[in-house]
Amino acid sequence: MKYKLLSIFTIFLPMLTFAQDKGLDEKVNDAFMPVAVWWEGFVLTSIPIAGYNLPIVLMLLIIGATFFTVYFKFPNITKFGLAINTVRGKYDELDHHSVEKAELNIVDGDLVDTIGDESKEGEVSHFQALATAVSGTVGLGNIAGVAVAIALGGPGATFWMIVCGLIGMSTKFVECTLGVKYRDVGADGTVYGGPMYYLSRGLKQQGFSGLGKVLGIVFAILCVGASFGGGNAFQSNQAAVQLTTMLNLQGGATGVIIGVILAFLVGIVIIGGIKKIASVTEKIVPFMAVIYVLASLVIIFANIKYIGEAFAMIFNGAFTPMAGLGGILGVIIVGFQRAAFSNEAGAGSAAIAHSAVKTKYPASEGVVALLEPFIDTVVICTMTALVIIFFNMDAGAFEYGNAVNSTVLITETGNYVGGVDLTSMAYDSVIPGFRYILTIAIILFAFSTMISWSYYGLQSWKFLFGRGKYADVVYKVLFLLFVVIGAGATLDAVIKFSDAMILALVFPNMIGLLFLFPRVKEELNKYIMDIKGIRK
Repeated sequence: MKYKLLSIFTIFLPMLTFAQDKGLDEKVNDAFMPVAVWWEGFVLTSIPIAGYNLPIVLMLLIIGATFFTVYFKFPNITKFGLAINTVRGKYDELDHHSVEKAELNIVDGDLVDTIGDESKEGEVSHFQALATAVSGTVGLGNIAGVAVAIALGGPGATFWMIVCGLIGMSTKFVECTLGVKYRDVGADGTVYGGPMYYLSRGLKQQGFSGLGKVLGIVFAILCVGASFGGGNAFQSNQAAVQLTTMLNLQGGATGVIIGVILAFLVGIVIIGGIKKIASVTEKIVPFMAVIYVLASLVIIFANIKYIGEAFAMIFNGAFTPMAGLGGILGVIIVGFQRAAFSNEAGAGSAAIAHSAVKTKYPASEGVVALLEPFIDTVVICTMTALVIIFFNMDAGAFEYGNAVNSTVLITETGNYVGGVDLTSMAYDSVIPGFRYILTIAIILFAFSTMISWSYYGLQSWKFLFGRGKYADVVYKVLFLLFVVIGAGATLDAVIKFSDAMILALVFPNMIGLLFLFPRVKEELNKYIMDIKGIRK
């Protein structure tokens, strides 16, 4: 069955090469658009609340994250120090200390003689796993998405982005702990993990084998689609657009050439597997973050006298939105939706990267993972928001509430500009020429996101089609092909469809989390008890 499904996928391979033709590209786009619109509408199915249409998937994220935050006694706060200490290696000795023999051969399902060796399973360190996962979420959402959220929902949207980021930390903790607990390790030491495994294995242990198998397959299919589109084609497209704009390049083949170069560079990395991906992301992510954060801090300190006023606007706007913004619930929806798209907490994608960590304690990686939404949303998104608020306070470039889709109406020109352009204008106003650095950052963001999502998609692909070399090669060829297609084409409908797939991952993943969260509690208690043991 797996080989039949694989053959169906390969049939489309020669067809995709023709997508570079502009006329055919437009025809494909027009033909696929109704499907994309339907799919997006299905994923974002809403129910009316207080006069607003609130997407069910967003409610699922909020309710689930809030429940996990309360149930685990606010791990986003109480376990923050533990997360820092774990990622810097303070408790690594737990994975290497010897275990005294006991009369019983089995304790908590583990062979006593092999407990001390479990840390050998895994391929990357805590920091590398975190860097890989962060590289998959930090990107255009932090640069362009925040600008649109502020323009649409006003400064108050920032407050709700922060709240969503904080409670999203709890969801990341749960899903990444489960990712390690239910991972599968091959005979050669290769790790296979993620929601498809904890859904199928975890729910089987709970007596829901059929449900777990179905949810695992659904998640894997969605994840493969998301890796080709939102995690790949969209990223290469935006990188190509930024590069051609910055260098003022012309010619119909420019995007394709950029795509081929990107595909070559991505291919060099992804052929090496998770170890190679981790070694690259652990260097790129800190580099990107330092550049972006330093530039943001320069602008924030340059406007330090307005910092109090800016935070007052953020707080007041969260509860008493300006006229025309549609009320408090409208601002909450904007803030939460932007944060959900940014950090992907609840989508489960990051659990695939975190499951490859070298540890015998699933909860150790769970606490490390909770740092991800903090870095992505609470820190980077908030800094971007402050820069844009300062810019608008000074220049009055746009009116809050005047944003359409991914564009913002600039009052001086009367034209709509993209979110990236608005962010670029804001940074350029204080640091002239920063738009060029921002372009480089966008390209690096896109590159790191693509290589991370290639791993997510490959793991899902192997879950569906098996772990043979042929399946591996077919996926990587398809993935690299989509890098070129994304850079050289304008398949808006395909990208729209694939972006919705990323959010659709929430449905099977959150169902699994709500079944399996008690196992996370057990793992957390085990990890904390052993930490207390080495402190004595």
